[in-house]
Amino acid sequence: MKKLAITLLLGASVAAGAAAMPLRPDQVEFRGLYKELVETNTTVSTGSCTLAAERMAARLKAAGIADSQITLFSVPEHPKDGGLVVVYPGTSKKLKPMLLLAHIDVVEAKRSDWVRDPFTLIEEDGYFYARGTADDKSQAAIWTDTLVRFAREKYKPKRTVKMALTCGEETSGAFNGAEWLSQNRRELIDAEYALNEGGGGLSDGHGKLMVQTIQVGEKAYQDYTFTTTNKGGHSSQPVRENAIYAMADAVAKVRDFEFPLEFNDTTRAFFAKSGALRNDEMGKAMVALAANPQDKAAEAIVNTDKMYHSMLRTTCVATLIDGGHALNALPQTVTANVNCRMFPGRTSDETQATLEAAIGNPAVKVVQTKVGKPIAKTPPMYPWLIGPMEALVAKHFPGVPVIPVMSTGATDGVYLAAVGIPTYGVPGEWGDPDGNGAHGLNERLEVRSLMEGRDYLFELVKLLSSK
Repeated sequence: MKKLAITLLLGASVAAGAAAMPLRPDQVEFRGLYKELVETNTTVSTGSCTLAAERMAARLKAAGIADSQITLFSVPEHPKDGGLVVVYPGTSKKLKPMLLLAHIDVVEAKRSDWVRDPFTLIEEDGYFYARGTADDKSQAAIWTDTLVRFAREKYKPKRTVKMALTCGEETSGAFNGAEWLSQNRRELIDAEYALNEGGGGLSDGHGKLMVQTIQVGEKAYQDYTFTTTNKGGHSSQPVRENAIYAMADAVAKVRDFEFPLEFNDTTRAFFAKSGALRNDEMGKAMVALAANPQDKAAEAIVNTDKMYHSMLRTTCVATLIDGGHALNALPQTVTANVNCRMFPGRTSDETQATLEAAIGNPAVKVVQTKVGKPIAKTPPMYPWLIGPMEALVAKHFPGVPVIPVMSTGATDGVYLAAVGIPTYGVPGEWGDPDGNGAHGLNERLEVRSLMEGRDYLFELVKLLSSK
């Protein structure tokens, strides 16, 4: 997932170092699993998700899970982008399975840019450093470890527990394992609901956990290619009709266009609850806007926060541009990429139509980079599912509030939702206000966050699988 710091209460700050915590014997063993997964390069350019999946499968087999319960998958065109599905059977024939989803691919990491080797797990000042420590190999390792522990305990859940570790989440247009499973092996991952990344906690940057969140919904991701063309000519005889100027006008109109404000049950609860926790102008505006979406004064205040602004609407932004063919020639072709994050329920087609209307120039060609992407669907906030998450937060993290949140980013949950599997981002691990370097340099995760998050998630899966 494109993990973003959920700055509910705090401004950005740099986390202070924490003292190393002594590990229990079971945590030491888990650290070895986590280390193996993190140190398996799974970038789309030089890595192999297939190898990572095989290594996790080997650990599950060693714990006693039968070959018949384990499916390693890949396609001939993408042999290194494979994944793993495990089915841990329950005793009930009436209860539908639950699915644990995590992606094992990571964003590219260039060694020369990092302080430490991005593919060596390094523990320093109370943090684990390496690419994928937070996004999303921590959760993939916890899910794998959970099934290892179930097998060793010979635990017999009522509800079948499935796990899918997939590739392709971090690279738009790459082979995506979650999408492939939903379209080609739907029966393998069939479940009443799925637990995924996207939730989690936020610290104050100095070791104190401030809030836990449950992701209930996310935006959908879509790229659009804008193209302008012109017959060109000699640069010594310029004319007003210029492909670069036409593109500049088009992207400026995108910049100035504001999609309308929208609320759903998740975002309304988020703004009301998180606003009530703040004792400032922003908090009051958040509560007021949740109560009355027509309150323009409150909206103006809330819009000053870029994350809150994005949570309230579809957003589109120019991210790449390319054009011209010579220093001394008028440009013949210019292209730009406009990246959109669509509010749940909004389609790629209607977003494209809105962009075209905002541009107001039919000569600017707009096409979707990937046709047929599913619509983002907000799952129900079932009390029987959300309640146990909240109760266990109270047990493991006393006094820490729990707030539902809609991600402004995107996860592979959109593919599961498209085939009828509502997907939720779970609490547990937490990050710092600066984002922990996810997708950037020197990615890190606090040791306490990983280990205490593991305890929380193990108990959550056990509880949910018992009923």
